Amino acid sequence: MIFDKEAHKKRMEWFVAARFGMFIHWGLYAIPSRGEWHRGSAKIETEDYMKYFEEFDPTEYDPKSWAKSAKDAGMKYAVLTAKHHDGFCLFDSKFTDFKATNTPAKRDLLAEYIEAFRNEGLRVGVYYSIIDWHHPHYPHFEDSIHPRRGDEKYKDYKYDFDKYLDYMHGQVKEICSNYGKIDILWFDYSYDKMCGEAWRATELIKMVRSLQPDVIIDNRLEGTTDSSLLTDTPNYYSGDFISPEQLLPPVGFFDNSGNRVPWEACVTMNDHWGHCSSDTNFKPSSMLIKKLVECVSKDGNLLLNVGPDAKGRIPEESLKCLTDIGNWMKHNSAGIYNCGYCEIEKPEWGRITRHGKKLYLHIMEQSIGLMPVLGLDRSAIYKVRRLSDGSEVNIVSDWRTSHYKDVVFLDVGTNYAVSDETHSVIEVTLL
Repeated sequence: MIFDKEAHKKRMEWFVAARFGMFIHWGLYAIPSRGEWHRGSAKIETEDYMKYFEEFDPTEYDPKSWAKSAKDAGMKYAVLTAKHHDGFCLFDSKFTDFKATNTPAKRDLLAEYIEAFRNEGLRVGVYYSIIDWHHPHYPHFEDSIHPRRGDEKYKDYKYDFDKYLDYMHGQVKEICSNYGKIDILWFDYSYDKMCGEAWRATELIKMVRSLQPDVIIDNRLEGTTDSSLLTDTPNYYSGDFISPEQLLPPVGFFDNSGNRVPWEACVTMNDHWGHCSSDTNFKPSSMLIKKLVECVSKDGNLLLNVGPDAKGRIPEESLKCLTDIGNWMKHNSAGIYNCGYCEIEKPEWGRITRHGKKLYLHIMEQSIGLMPVLGLDRSAIYKVRRLSDGSEVNIVSDWRTSHYKDVVFLDVGTNYAVSDETHSVIEVTLL
């Protein structure tokens, strides 16, 4: 199978225009509330983990409110963990009893999420862990991350990995068949020798594309950032975008021919993906807005995570952050949507994004007096306006600027934050 670059470019159009999405990590691990890796890091036996399964009943789960919060924040899509590494399924799979419909919840929680987010006009994504600590035929003793790794009781345990792969492929087929159009499939993740064809990846993606030809897929069937997407001949199963985690790349990503490659940084609001009641280290809203801008200025997307609690509620700290971001986006989203890299070098006072003939100057640090914009030809400027209210911004040439013939100076004032508390955006329209 050959990677179709033209089909890839077409299906990615909406994604690279959207720029901002919500990641949602939620499952049984919300009950112990120590993050989504709790079973693995604490080496919990299956029978001991089952107490959370028997208790799981998110009585305040309301995906409509989740969807509204995402939309109000300016997000254009979302990705929910339908199954994380612990193997618990939020959807009604015929291949397992370890699913939400068999808990006190007795509901297909994935179906409700998809309906709610679609109704808000948001694109829907489904996260599916290709790792499974619950399945009896997933490697135990010699695996580097399994909860029973190194446990002598499992040293001679016999498993048939193909049985697990049949199971995994069957569940992915269910997701692609039973829930209408899926916009994103977010696989997680490859490690050690468990990568590429170890997952029967070509077979898997061939099946996915036959059922969901337009679905966008991350690159984690083959890796995280070391992806064949960065070559001139990507693997058929390479996915559609690079997925750096908890890191913003210095300059974005390029293939061997120098072409920019789509990417999406997934980032937590605090220090955990799944709910962690002791983790109060939330990033300031202003910082996350600036990081969104940074992603866009490097031709990337930001997938910002929330970790709902055991009752199904997004934490108040996260909701406040989403509200703050939404308030900024109401006035400045034109500098995010459909925007990307600008060839002008990053200025000292902030960042620049671009959409066609419009440049968006994100002012993150106040200049003394006039603000210099290097690399911009004054004769090519049609108009300059403050994005938040449409007011004119003057280009100034006077005795202060006479020495700098090739620099455009803008009078942005000394109190430029008209309608937001983070940073202001100036829209420059070129001829």
